[in-house]
Amino acid sequence: MNIKEELYKECLRFIDNRLLTVNKAILDIQYSLESETKSSAGDKHETGRAMLQLEREKAGNQLSEIENQKQILHKINRESKHNKVAFGSIVLTTTSNYFIAISAGEIMIENTSYYAISAATPIAQLLLSKRVGDAVVFRDQKYIIETVL
Repeated sequence: MNIKEELYKECLRFIDNRLLTVNKAILDIQYSLESETKSSAGDKHETGRAMLQLEREKAGNQLSEIENQKQILHKINRESKHNKVAFGSIVLTTTSNYFIAISAGEIMIENTSYYAISAATPIAQLLLSKRVGDAVVFRDQKYIIETVL
């Protein structure tokens, strides 16, 4: 299996784990809402329900964000080769390695560290459209592009 395929699968795993966490939170909130009884003391009861409703709304927004990330990830052509940095590229620099896809943090593949980053992140914005040999400066650090896959 190639590196891009491995990174893609790790990003999918990241999304699936987030989805499980948010769905569990929604179930917990739903259970808490259902266990709130009408016999609870007035204002305190209503405040508790309102807080749970806010938590449920927040979790719903997180679900929407996760779905958007999944759609973005599915747009990546895992077979494509790039001669310049683009969405879906793996970029090896003198300092760090990046997979321009979704923000999923550090991923280890074959003892090499890669950072899965969104194309909207500041470092990705600097790298996009650059070629092997080009350099960018980010936070006072120079990154020279060694390979684009």
